[in-house]
Amino acid sequence: MRFYTHQHKYYCGIDLHTRKMYICILDEKGEIREHRNLKTDRDTFLKAIAPFREDIVVAVECIFTWYWVADLCHNEGIPFVLGHALYMKAIHGGKAKNDKIDSQKIAVLLRGGMMPMAYVYPVKMRATRDLMRRRNHLIESAPNYTPTSRIPTVSTTCLIPLAPSQDIRTGTALPGNLNILPCRKALPWILK
Repeated sequence: MRFYTHQHKYYCGIDLHTRKMYICILDEKGEIREHRNLKTDRDTFLKAIAPFREDIVVAVECIFTWYWVADLCHNEGIPFVLGHALYMKAIHGGKAKNDKIDSQKIAVLLRGGMMPMAYVYPVKMRATRDLMRRRNHLIESAPNYTPTSRIPTVSTTCLIPLAPSQDIRTGTALPGNLNILPCRKALPWILK
């Protein structure tokens, strides 16, 4: 496991959600300089960290909403660390858990050089990775459905339009021209 060990003047830990985010900014001595709940918005975030922009690093736990923060930090030239959720024991193991505490723990882990790093996928690879993850989930859950049961609603990015409109595994007709393939068979088609 790799840890982020670079030294900075300010450390920003974010507990990120779809509509709200709690930020905690620590200075190099470990004193809290900013600790508040914000609307999840690029302009609001940039305004909150503006006084500390000279030397700040931003960290977020690896959950489903981190893409925009990583892209924003990259575009603004701000160092960004994606924390590996499984290895962030300080967050998952604590008895008292809320957004305020989590954001502070992320900032403390970052400042102390104990932030386990996850891989920040490049923008060009994210769509393919997300597609593969959704398709794998759909394929793995397919045996649980009978011909009379309804398949749960999924994003259209989970399905790949192919012709003919038959399931190549069973030969049965599918609605429209959507054919759901196991990922190992679909991958060469996606990469073309």
